[in-house]
Amino acid sequence: ELSTEDPETAFCTLANREGLNPEEGSIHHCLYQFTRNEKLTETNKLLCDVCTQRHYGPKKNIKSEKKYVYTNAKKQMLISLAPPILTLHLKRFQQAGFNLRKVNRHIKFPEVIDLAPFCTAKCKNVAEGNTEVLYSLYGVVEHSGTMRSGHYTAYAKMRSMNNHLSDLVLRGQSPQALETEPVNGQWFHISDTHVQAVSASKVLSSQAYLLFYERLL
Repeated sequence: ELSTEDPETAFCTLANREGLNPEEGSIHHCLYQFTRNEKLTETNKLLCDVCTQRHYGPKKNIKSEKKYVYTNAKKQMLISLAPPILTLHLKRFQQAGFNLRKVNRHIKFPEVIDLAPFCTAKCKNVAEGNTEVLYSLYGVVEHSGTMRSGHYTAYAKMRSMNNHLSDLVLRGQSPQALETEPVNGQWFHISDTHVQAVSASKVLSSQAYLLFYERLL
């Protein structure tokens, strides 16, 4: 979706991100890097229709003459609609010459995460005045092995039904208030047909490949 924003607010977020200073190797650092402000210069300059018309006049003959004006610009990817279910997919491979190598580094992730520093100031389904967009962890997928072979297991939290979340999914209603505590429940580790109760600390120490969070309402 392309929209014209006020330059003063186009890069503003629901919560201040300047003081975040996220720890490297954490999911907060991953999100911070993914949503950072990028400068488009040199070969990455943006084609500007306004600048082109200002320089060459009406654009009726511009295409045929291939005359365009490119300008320096800023780019930032922010969340404009906070989802009921947040799924984070971690890139666990890197290029090593002509081969792909699995990344086994542990990435820290919390039970409750606040997306406000990564949401646009005009996030569509956040109640006016809210400066927090909180999510509670309820599922993790982990992969063991290499790029060529391995095994997937999962951690899932058994918890009570969140009726407010159902309303958000079905009706798109904006939450009026957010809880600050994670949803209570028992964690289980699932590997094929084997299921075992585990602690939250065991879950948080896993080598996460996929993270699943639900919106706290």
